[in-house]
Amino acid sequence: MAAHTEITSFDGLAGSIDCALDWPDTTPTGWALILHPNPAQGGTRENKVVTTISRACVQAGLLAVRPNFRGIGLSGGQFDEGRGERADMAALVEQFKTRYPEVYAGKWVLGGFSFGTSIGLQLYADWEKSDQHLPDMVIMAGSAALRFNKQDTRIAVRAPDDALIVHGENDDVVPLEEVMRWARPIDMPVVVIPNAGHFFHGKLLILRQLVQTRLKSL
Repeated sequence: MAAHTEITSFDGLAGSIDCALDWPDTTPTGWALILHPNPAQGGTRENKVVTTISRACVQAGLLAVRPNFRGIGLSGGQFDEGRGERADMAALVEQFKTRYPEVYAGKWVLGGFSFGTSIGLQLYADWEKSDQHLPDMVIMAGSAALRFNKQDTRIAVRAPDDALIVHGENDDVVPLEEVMRWARPIDMPVVVIPNAGHFFHGKLLILRQLVQTRLKSL
């Protein structure tokens, strides 16, 4: 089949979760959930960093899932500063498992950009404490791990040792030093792209290549 994007919805706690599914041109070997930046600042699933990560995942044979958070597109509800968004994404994963069991059974990647990284890492912490199947790979760009954190900080900012954390040297939204304050206590490596800002303008190809290289290890 040809690669294509399907628009669908899942049920969130405040209404529908408006979602784009980017299908590869072959039977998916797994899937990726990619979370977008702050909806209160215009972030949507169409953000270029999000779509860049998605394209890399699709080229690796994964079905890429790009939801809109509350209040964005056709998603119900209003921005909830991370609390409701986290609950909605947990619900989406459970529904995805039921709706697409064969795809869910394959490899899966948890990705995010900016606000989406905070939600993603809190979800990872929740799943780590439960019987939830953990992602096989975590990819975070412009990480805001120390923001929108509604859990015990010692737990919520954890990430797997092999996570790919990419940050811009000149990020003026989430300064590099803020990311390093998160990374140092847990010895988390951070890949820094020289001269890149928060949105990786002019550096998206480098970001895509980094993601593609890491996905080869799936």
